[in-house]
Amino acid sequence: MRFRQVHLDFHTSEAIPGIGRNFSKAQFQSMLQLGHVDSITVFSKCHHGWAYHPSEANEMHPGLEFDLLGAMIEAAHEIGVKTPVYISAGLDEKLARRHPEWLIRDENDRTRWVDSFMKPGYHEFCLNTPYLDLLIAQIEEVVSRYDADGIFLDIVAVRRCYCQSCVADLRREGHDPRDTDAFKRLWERTYANYTARVRAAIDAIKPGLPVFHNGGHIRCGRRDLAHMNTHLELESLPTGGWGYDHFPLSARYAAGLGMPFLGMTGKFHTTWGEFGGFKHPNALRYETALSIANGARCSIGDQLHPNGLMDETTYRLIGAAYAEVERKEAWCTDVTGVADIGLLGVEALHSELGIEAPRVGHSDAGAVRMLLEGKFLFDVIDWQSDLSRYKVLILPDQIALTAELAGKLNRFLAGGGRVLATGRSGLWREAAGGAGDGSGQPDGFAIDLGVEWLGENGYKPDYFQPHFPLQSLGRGTFIFYAQGQRIALAQGGTELGVRQNPYFNRDVFTFSSHQHTPNDPQTAGPGMVESPHGIYIAWNVFEDYATKGSLTLKETVVHALNRLLPEKSLRTNLPAQGVVTLMQQPGESRYVNHLLYASPVKRGEGVEVIEDLVPLYDIEVSVRLPAEPKRVYLAPEGEDLPFQWDGEASRASYTLPKLLCHQMIVLEV
Repeated sequence: MRFRQVHLDFHTSEAIPGIGRNFSKAQFQSMLQLGHVDSITVFSKCHHGWAYHPSEANEMHPGLEFDLLGAMIEAAHEIGVKTPVYISAGLDEKLARRHPEWLIRDENDRTRWVDSFMKPGYHEFCLNTPYLDLLIAQIEEVVSRYDADGIFLDIVAVRRCYCQSCVADLRREGHDPRDTDAFKRLWERTYANYTARVRAAIDAIKPGLPVFHNGGHIRCGRRDLAHMNTHLELESLPTGGWGYDHFPLSARYAAGLGMPFLGMTGKFHTTWGEFGGFKHPNALRYETALSIANGARCSIGDQLHPNGLMDETTYRLIGAAYAEVERKEAWCTDVTGVADIGLLGVEALHSELGIEAPRVGHSDAGAVRMLLEGKFLFDVIDWQSDLSRYKVLILPDQIALTAELAGKLNRFLAGGGRVLATGRSGLWREAAGGAGDGSGQPDGFAIDLGVEWLGENGYKPDYFQPHFPLQSLGRGTFIFYAQGQRIALAQGGTELGVRQNPYFNRDVFTFSSHQHTPNDPQTAGPGMVESPHGIYIAWNVFEDYATKGSLTLKETVVHALNRLLPEKSLRTNLPAQGVVTLMQQPGESRYVNHLLYASPVKRGEGVEVIEDLVPLYDIEVSVRLPAEPKRVYLAPEGEDLPFQWDGEASRASYTLPKLLCHQMIVLEV
């Protein structure tokens, strides 16, 4: 997999004439060179359904008069640029109007993407219909006729579908179509059959050709789905709805799957399909640096104009970022991340239990944001991960346990690991046959955290009074907005803070002031407890941080993690908005410390923008290493960096004089 990829969209209506009329081999090549591009995903078939080459398996765009796909592949290969080929698998708008019976339908017979044919937009196909045979033929045609360096299949995933093909299949198998579980099994089989047929069709022509099936997110805990690909492309456009928190979460999970992966952002100010929209060059510099700092390669999304002319503004923009990536690649190849903490999130739990849920919930997002801001080294993991690799596991807010999952955690704790659990995490999950009491509520803790569970707190919001000073605010009583749990101390538990309830909940007959009721100063039981196995915080603090962003929440969690991790692998004074990673490059006998800093701001309605890169000075770092480094230097500059070695603590310490956007510090061991 190359480092500097462009994902070139070309979703072009049949109502536009002169398709590709200005395409020029020389201009195409010059733009790729201007952009420092070494791989470009070019297009066979777009969402409108048209082919951009002569085709018997499909129909060539009516406004196109030559083999555009072939011309792009030839031009790119001539200058050493790879060309994976894009095929829109889930969408084909011309065919949707000819065969609406092949489309995905919901329970009310509405279509997916747009719910009728009287609105502009696309309609997604069900892969449990004759459409799949047509799609396979299109894939076979491309693989057999063109020198493709891979196949990228878009808009595919396990989908809910109630079309008549799916209903008929269930009835033929003797199932009731009103049985949601039976439908779920069919949807899983449909996707698995699709990916297997794609693999078989390609391998019959070009065995081992790389394939990626894009659904917009790699679901944590669904390793089976991830491994239906040869590699992973993490679609994560910060300004396109994903935000700047999504990629670190997704990358820290993908890195543990043993597969090559890249981070896909876009050149757009907003998202896909935006002509004439550009983000600031500094944003792409930061986003591509964030990819390589997390062990990923890079991909930047673009969309070709219907006339086939590559946009020079776009490739100047891309080149500003990729010129830097090109100089850094040697220190970013064949790396593995160093991590003290494993985040066992809600998405991983839902995947393990077969629960449908949004792709990234508030608890997982809030936990990742706190870990990034607290400068902790972490992985996002699932229940198939080797838990013993981590010193601390975080169970954020909603990780109620089955007997099997509790067993895994108890083995981790018996081996000396520690846990930070919050909210309902660590409680029995009644539906799994744990110690449920039939009330629909959990019945106590499945792991020993030094606390006894008394039930959900009836007051919301309520207050936390820590027995320790917060780093920024000192001692006090602080509002926690999210749902809390009532607990009592059990054997081995030490109280680190208490709950205070409000005088009453806000109601029509009992309310006070503009928001919530003040705290009743009487103690209402423990709120944070430490035990030999870890620390329990009795609120959904990560969900609260994702929605409210309160400083008190973060400093409470950072205090807890610092107690659980007295010897962190890395310490730094990098400010909260900075990002730090530590990658090991075993083949080169070195570690690479990445430091990044940029400050996204919101412009307009929810668009996060990076424009100014503010330099930081005198960034201090201390890294725990297996041996004293032979040399510490800046990369790619090659400039030696003075360091101090503490042999007793096995720590190398150094100060980076200046950080502008991204810096790599290499420690040769």
